[in-house]
Amino acid sequence: MAITQRPFSTEQDKYLMSALARQYPENNLHNVDLPYRFSSWAFDNPENINLWFDENQQLVAWAALQSPFWTIDYVCHPKQESLLHREILSWANQRAQIVRDTAYARPAWFIMVFSEQNERIRDLEDAGFKCQADVGEDSWSKVLMCRSSQVPVHVYKPRSEGFSVRSLAGEKEVRKYVDLHQSVFESKNMTIDWRMRTLQHPDYKPELDIVVETSNGTLAAFCICWFDKNSMTGHVEPLGSHKDFRQYALGRVALSEGLRRLQSLGAQNIFVETDNYRNTAFRLYESFDFQVIQDVLVYRKDYVTY
Repeated sequence: MAITQRPFSTEQDKYLMSALARQYPENNLHNVDLPYRFSSWAFDNPENINLWFDENQQLVAWAALQSPFWTIDYVCHPKQESLLHREILSWANQRAQIVRDTAYARPAWFIMVFSEQNERIRDLEDAGFKCQADVGEDSWSKVLMCRSSQVPVHVYKPRSEGFSVRSLAGEKEVRKYVDLHQSVFESKNMTIDWRMRTLQHPDYKPELDIVVETSNGTLAAFCICWFDKNSMTGHVEPLGSHKDFRQYALGRVALSEGLRRLQSLGAQNIFVETDNYRNTAFRLYESFDFQVIQDVLVYRKDYVTY
């Protein structure tokens, strides 16, 4: 079988990439929320993304060095995985070496894998990646959680007067959102260009872009949700609350509104990825009737940067 490959080329490639991931959701951690990830500044350099095609020019695999997330994202057609998985990891390793003295470089790259994907795990370990589930104080693992639309969403209102819950006010409010996002995650990875691209994506729904505002117009919390009408599924990504307002449980308020709006669109299942049971976010999602459906192992490979 003749397999060809090339770097990311046009916006149409993103739709092909999303379609491949959503065709096999049971194999992939990210499906519904790909518009958010595909809007990141990693795509500013097309060489950071690679696509593989079969002899019929059908997309069978793709990989992306997602610098903002420190992750190597990839999707592979199940029938091609035995042939292509090691090649995908080899491409990612070479690309990580090439970008190591650029703004896209990271001292370590991470790959998420479901705990039952034994063949992937074997290949990752052979490629020099190490599982972070049991490395002492910095141990790290994740989970994929899901809640059913059959469960009513408990509505939470702000604990104090002066807060309002609404949709983001479009492009004019992007800068305020970016400032909040950067403060919440203590990182400059979120950019105005990235956030603007999410608003321009065809799958973006303004009513699912939720913020909590103070009486003086300050944005204090956010919850962005994504919806795929073909599978009638939703995904929460990202969610956050400014540290100065966390005593008001505004993240809970924003999440409650996001879930309610997803259900109003007809979402049958809603997914979220988070750190495991040791994490505060896990307990929050659990309180909203999310249940763990997949244990996610985090694999890491270190790279020298200059």
